[in-house]
Amino acid sequence: MAPLRSARRRLGNRTHRAAMLLIAVIAGIAVLPGVAVAAPAGGQQLNAADMTLLNGVRLAGLWEMPAGQMAAEKGQSAKVREIGAGIANEHQKLDQLVVDAANRLRASIPSEPTAEQKGWLSEMQNASGARFDQIFVTRLRVAHGKIFPVIGAVRASTRDATVRKLCDDANGFVMHHMQMLESTGLVRWPELPPAALPAPGNDGLLAAAAANTGPQVGVSSTVVWLVFLAALGTGGIATYRMLRRS
Repeated sequence: MAPLRSARRRLGNRTHRAAMLLIAVIAGIAVLPGVAVAAPAGGQQLNAADMTLLNGVRLAGLWEMPAGQMAAEKGQSAKVREIGAGIANEHQKLDQLVVDAANRLRASIPSEPTAEQKGWLSEMQNASGARFDQIFVTRLRVAHGKIFPVIGAVRASTRDATVRKLCDDANGFVMHHMQMLESTGLVRWPELPPAALPAPGNDGLLAAAAANTGPQVGVSSTVVWLVFLAALGTGGIATYRMLRRS
């Protein structure tokens, strides 16, 4: 009777191993396809270009609000005083939008202007009359011209809906501010910095936005399916051999 019990035990072990292998293959069917389409949620989608947009819009508001308030109070021309008040008011709205977006995305953004921006504010505080009007228009027009292409590049390639909405809002505000500043007739067009077009083979921020570089990790669906099919084939052959020996 001992050999019979041993044979039954061997048969049971083989059957158990076959069942476990089949379970593993079935588990692969359920899990692997999901990896191919799964996408990170919330702040995990943010990349360097997204953060450049959030930080840039926030920093713009932190120094352009007080700059606009100064213009509203000490501008020599009525036009500059009117535009200063309008820019300060609109930047308050835009600043709230970027703060709300950062909170939703759990992203950290600046709380005070940069040292350079503080220097611009000091420059305006020390100026008066026509000189103040010229400095105000020149500084803000150059600053708006720098953030404007960043908004477009990020809007074209970001994968985050909150960032896209912020780009849409910021684009409208920045365009309007440039138009207001230009309406003063004080913009010195020859002194504006040239357009920062990408060099051949190096798209700078445009490439970063398009590549969506960051903590995001992607898995090709083709690779996942090849691995899955290979595992399925191997598992099927092994299972067949086990059952045949049994």
